[in-house]
Amino acid sequence: MSSAPTVDVQIACDDEVPAEPEIRKWVSAALKQSGRAVNRPCEIAVRIVDAEEIQTLNELYRKKGGATNVLSFPGGEITGLPDDATLMLGDIVVCASVVASEAAEQDKALVDHWAHMLVHGTLHLLGFDHNIDAEAVEMEALETLILATGGVTDPYQRS
Repeated sequence: MSSAPTVDVQIACDDEVPAEPEIRKWVSAALKQSGRAVNRPCEIAVRIVDAEEIQTLNELYRKKGGATNVLSFPGGEITGLPDDATLMLGDIVVCASVVASEAAEQDKALVDHWAHMLVHGTLHLLGFDHNIDAEAVEMEALETLILATGGVTDPYQRS
């Protein structure tokens, strides 16, 4: 990637959330270490929401009930723009209350779980998925590697 991505952070809830530089750090780390080069300026929106908003999005776009931790909405090429135009990579929506609940339930540091959700969401924007076992193994290994570079232990570690 030739330059740092633009990461637009929108906080739409009253819950405890990481500082914006921390959010940008994890999104940038995932982009840089993904192995899927983005060779032009790119932009990602990260929106942090409450359970009601993510539940609405989850039902509308995934046809699944209930709140979830993170959703990714990949952007894409827009025909007719110059080759050097900023690539709108997509949007990541994270539910602060679900992330906090999961971290507590899984006995994980809240900051580490936030890092995981941001890396996970960014990798989805780059085309990674976990719908089949082989894809899940690849994506989880990459997430673990990226997180480890920032001092976060393996989020999939089974005790």
